[in-house]
Amino acid sequence: MPVLVAVLKRTAIFVVSLFVASVLVFLACSALPGDVAQVMLGIGADPESVARLRTELGLDRSLSTRYVEWVGGLFTGDLGTSYLSGRPIGPDLVPRFGVTLSLVICSMALAIVVATVLGMHAALRRRHLDGFLSSAGSQIGLAVPAFWAGIVLVVVFAVQLRWFPAGGYVRLAQDPVRWAYHLVLPVISLTIVQSAVLTRYVRSAFIEVLSEDYLRTARAIGWRQFPALLRHGLRNVAVQVVTVLGLQLATLLVGAIVIEQVFSL
Repeated sequence: MPVLVAVLKRTAIFVVSLFVASVLVFLACSALPGDVAQVMLGIGADPESVARLRTELGLDRSLSTRYVEWVGGLFTGDLGTSYLSGRPIGPDLVPRFGVTLSLVICSMALAIVVATVLGMHAALRRRHLDGFLSSAGSQIGLAVPAFWAGIVLVVVFAVQLRWFPAGGYVRLAQDPVRWAYHLVLPVISLTIVQSAVLTRYVRSAFIEVLSEDYLRTARAIGWRQFPALLRHGLRNVAVQVVTVLGLQLATLLVGAIVIEQVFSL
């Protein structure tokens, strides 16, 4: 019963947060200066044409009505029509999901591996120079914007060394090898920042685990430190890593969109 109550409580908080966020996003977009209809038709458009286009776009309706229609469209898959191209947003947006999803999944998987290795090493060797360098490297990674890392990687590995392409995207179903080849630099760009964030949490979690009684017991019965840490400590660390990953997902999605622009994906 307590578990059910906790799940329902978190679900209610999520729904309320989602509602508040959607209202804030809608109001922020509605409060942007300028008349969309006037921009689409141009400065020289006559008032009758502007008014007619506002009616067609539903801009003459109340904010509450437009919000309800907007949310209803999200649930039914109708994302509206682009003000720039005049085409439905859905068909143009769906093909882009494959690119973003590829970047997010690959960079997240690589960041977990890199952060686990570096975080464990920094925790085990925290009183040595190499452990300090691992921690310092994660701090430097936090200060590196993903787009800047992408630009540097393009200049070095695409322009100078010509090991990887500077941009472009190949679908996984079309050619898996070329798909992976084109994603190497974009994924590394995202991984640098994400692994830096995760490494700090992994290091702290492993340091905490090292002082636990069950790990001391494992060492007392003959386990070496590294195997004992992998066997008994990794599960506890994984819980914290998954929590941080959930918090970092929004940042990762935004970073993926920026990287798509840098590499013309």
